[in-house]
Amino acid sequence: MKTILPKTVYFLYYAALACLVPFMSLYYQQKGLSGGQIGVLAGLIPLITLASSPFWSGIADATHRHRAVLLLTIAGLVGSVFGLLLADGFVGLLLAVIAYAFFVGPIVPIIDNAVLNILGEGRSDYGRVRLWGSVGWGLAALFLGPLLERGGLAWSFYGFFLFMSLNFIASARLPMIISGVRQTYSTSLGILLGKSRFLLLLFVALVFGINLGVLLSFLFLYVDELGGSRTIMALSLTVTTLSEIPFWFLSAVMLRRLGVTKMIVISLAATALRMFALAAIQDPWLILPISLLHGPMFAIMWAAGVAEADASAPAGLGATAQGLFSAASLGLGAALGGFLGGPTYEALGFPALFNILGWLTIATILIFVGFRALPRWTARAEIVKTRAD
Repeated sequence: MKTILPKTVYFLYYAALACLVPFMSLYYQQKGLSGGQIGVLAGLIPLITLASSPFWSGIADATHRHRAVLLLTIAGLVGSVFGLLLADGFVGLLLAVIAYAFFVGPIVPIIDNAVLNILGEGRSDYGRVRLWGSVGWGLAALFLGPLLERGGLAWSFYGFFLFMSLNFIASARLPMIISGVRQTYSTSLGILLGKSRFLLLLFVALVFGINLGVLLSFLFLYVDELGGSRTIMALSLTVTTLSEIPFWFLSAVMLRRLGVTKMIVISLAATALRMFALAAIQDPWLILPISLLHGPMFAIMWAAGVAEADASAPAGLGATAQGLFSAASLGLGAALGGFLGGPTYEALGFPALFNILGWLTIATILIFVGFRALPRWTARAEIVKTRAD
């Protein structure tokens, strides 16, 4: 029973995002923006999120006003999207996007931290709660497709306003169980940033975010270039969502049996495979089977990353740790994907862009495994040296 409200919050929040986020580049294009301008707007959101996510999460941790910060940012997000709908021209869209990015960043980290605290000793079941966000995303995308075909992109905004307003009501009732801070906030933050495992997690999140940023910002432009319809786009959202659900459900078992390190490697391998597959296709309908890789790519990475950030956080810094993880992936990483993806696809084409990302991800796997194995290698070397002496 204690998870009903968190499941509702995830469902409504991601249903709202499914109505808007995947179609923003198409909305910019409809407004007459160039590929470079679309790249700027696409990259600006995660770039500002890089700062806004830890900024708001830090305020929530430092003041213990998590619910107030959450509701304030949700209200600000709704207002900024209303401004996006009314904006005309690049400058107006730019200002609305800046406001959007300022408020959207901390919402998921604060919700994630609240849910982990609600679960308590059962926090490994986080994925089984979070999967309802995927259900919300998939159902919203499924019903939105026909509406967009008939009524245009304005319906993506109407859907967002409906679901996010309901989410505000549900979030106002979300329990906020806050653990006590044993040290000052600055001291605890220094301890968190001094942990090598956490810094390695942020590096992996950065590269993962670059891939995710390109997919979120430009995948539908690629589908459009291949001659695909908006129905294919909407169906791809449903497929990606359905692919997440089993991996969210199994994430608790995977954490216990495989551990964070192997889960991250699996996620990165799925990411590389998805990029190479996208580079090779010519038929837009093939986007649908390729989208099945989104489940092992995103759900496994996020479940492992949230668990690692939670384990690394000193007492009272849970929201900050989640905010930094989110900032590295959905912030700086996605910003680089947005800023570099636009000029790259215009200069080299989409297949080259996806191939570059695939090889970048393979290199990241090697670096990650090497650093995670380094302590074991060092320990073995010390044992060998001791025995030799």
